[in-house]
Amino acid sequence: MRTTEIRVHGVADKGPEAILDRPVVVRVAGDRDAGFYRVRPGFGEPTGPGGADLEAYRWSGLTGGTAIRTLSLVLLLPFMLANIAIWMLPPGRASATPGRALCRLLAASLTAMYVLSAVGVALDLIGWQCAEFPRCLEGRREISWLGGLPPGQRLAILALLPILAVGLVRRTSDRTWQLPEDAATRPQGVGADRLDTRHFWDNRALLRRLRSLHLAIALGMLDLALLLVLVPHDRNLPGYLLLAAAIGLLLAAAALLCLPQLDRRGAQPWLHRATAGARWGTVALTALTVGYAAAPRSPWSATQGMPGYDVLVSAVFATQLGLLLLLAGVVLTGPATQRASAVLGGLGAPVLVSAAIGLAVAFSSGLSYGVAEYLDRGSSPTPARPLPPGAPPLAPPVAYRWAALGFSIAVVLAVVVALAGRSWHRSRRRRAAEELIRQDFPEVARVPPERVRALRDRLVRARLATRLGPLLPGAYALLAVLTLGAAGLSVVHQGPESIAARLGGMPLAAPVIFATDLGGLLIGLFAVVLAGAGLFAYRSPAIRAVGVLWELATFWPRAAHPLAAPCYTERAVPDLTRRIAELTRDGGGVVLSGQSHGSVLVSATVLQLPESCRARVALLTYATPLGPLYRRVFPAYFGPEVLREIGERVDWKWISLWRYTDPIGGRIFPAELSPDDPAAGVDRRVRDPRTLLIPPGDTVPPPIGGHRFEPDEDFHRAVRDLALRLGRPGDGGLRG
Repeated sequence: MRTTEIRVHGVADKGPEAILDRPVVVRVAGDRDAGFYRVRPGFGEPTGPGGADLEAYRWSGLTGGTAIRTLSLVLLLPFMLANIAIWMLPPGRASATPGRALCRLLAASLTAMYVLSAVGVALDLIGWQCAEFPRCLEGRREISWLGGLPPGQRLAILALLPILAVGLVRRTSDRTWQLPEDAATRPQGVGADRLDTRHFWDNRALLRRLRSLHLAIALGMLDLALLLVLVPHDRNLPGYLLLAAAIGLLLAAAALLCLPQLDRRGAQPWLHRATAGARWGTVALTALTVGYAAAPRSPWSATQGMPGYDVLVSAVFATQLGLLLLLAGVVLTGPATQRASAVLGGLGAPVLVSAAIGLAVAFSSGLSYGVAEYLDRGSSPTPARPLPPGAPPLAPPVAYRWAALGFSIAVVLAVVVALAGRSWHRSRRRRAAEELIRQDFPEVARVPPERVRALRDRLVRARLATRLGPLLPGAYALLAVLTLGAAGLSVVHQGPESIAARLGGMPLAAPVIFATDLGGLLIGLFAVVLAGAGLFAYRSPAIRAVGVLWELATFWPRAAHPLAAPCYTERAVPDLTRRIAELTRDGGGVVLSGQSHGSVLVSATVLQLPESCRARVALLTYATPLGPLYRRVFPAYFGPEVLREIGERVDWKWISLWRYTDPIGGRIFPAELSPDDPAAGVDRRVRDPRTLLIPPGDTVPPPIGGHRFEPDEDFHRAVRDLALRLGRPGDGGLRG
């Protein structure tokens, strides 16, 4: 029977031709988004050195592919990070239920921030502050007509802009890569289940509920922002009733997000009715609120900022701080043994959520300050710079001033941590790298010192990446928590410069004002640069890492935030399982090889394979982040028990190639395992480079591969070994 080697690429692939190392290929299954390719007859050898038929699975069309799609993913990045956080919770049901509820509430707070940023621009800056000043409206036909309208009607008309923004992102949540054939008929659950659960990647029911609740929260925040302006002015019963209804619906939506039944599908019809009721109830309330705002009322003039808006923004910040602290407490109260091997001691989820909040604050404050700078024609009032005569006092909420100051400090802190991490124990790391070079390369005495130093520095950087990696997000998360806490002072309208002036006068206020202004500028530049990077991520190799980030972030289903990018695995895993089942139907064998992030994809596929074809499947992973990254970041789903389960599913026909020079990939299983343990035969280290000397017949020494793996003799030897073991069912792992 024939053996097929299916190669699954990692992030940022270069096409099926590069995967198969053949000039011309043809698609034999799938489509342009995700397809299987083989060598076109007559254009190269269709088999590899081991005799297996070559086939490539290309899935990168599911993640990026177009500049517009990648740009949209940049704007959704805070939602994507919040969605990843829910999968980072440590294992254990005692903390899983409250942890998942808190993650979903924090994700909902990002939706609230998104709506409030649109409200701040449309209603506060334009409809409330700018429309009252002729100098702001002068020469601007697009908004000059607002000057003749009463404040309530201005707000009613401009409320359509936040509603449009909500509808825009709502449409993005409808996208899915799931095929109708992959729909579950009687699914049991999602999220807390294991990766080998049949319907793990089918979360359509959960998505429908999350969409309804996030839509209710988005429109509820808009209603609340409008009513906090109208009710204190009108002081009538209809306004109070609408305000109570808005608060009640927001609380109901938040309560529904906390229910553990939210993950279950098909067994709780009342939950579907409740989430749908929250959605349609808020839609009806929004229509009533906009109509109430447009109703005639007594003469009214807008002064300073829109009433209640800055308090609403500060309340969201304070709520986020409280939820973050609760989430950290829930994680830390879990068993220490379950957190021991997790990244940041199990605090990865709250750290990542705080980073998502920081990005959302950066986007929101950058947008607010950019629009305010445009509308007031450069007039930025501070205690040191009074407004010129006739200038509109346009100012975003005071909370954004705290965010701008925090962003400045974050930049300084990130630079300090990066520099300190590079110099920390540098001499000891270099000595360890030099010792490793002497062990691997006996010819080191005959090699020019420059070449040895280059390899030594490469080894040092590879090890430093795994140790320094958690420090940067950890330091930023700590600062984000402190900034959110300080932003709570804006509830009493106290900005950083005002407090500095009160504590130390202008000598202290001046540097605070400078740092805050610099932070506002940096936030705006950061948002522009990140958006530009997303737009050109697939056109410029220099910033291709941005596209890589999206592919890593969209591996997991949307279980916390429905506005995150659709999960490509929900299409890729069924694709691979169907193809493998077809190739093994008549006794054929499959060597499933995955590179880098593709190794995670093929490992998840093994857990989904039916028992009828597992005996005819072998697994090859190389440059894999399963051990160094996924085992620590996602311990509940790729912990040691799950990794062993993968090996048992393929009867330990599994080889994993790794290098010391790889900053991302590494060993999957510990080196201290007993030789009798079948897992001890999985990891096979590859020397990199093959030699430090110039090989005979060549003119330069072999390059350092690092994370790049090209099909070489080590790779082909592993494929041959696995192909042979496919013919010997029950044979354990070879010792490599």
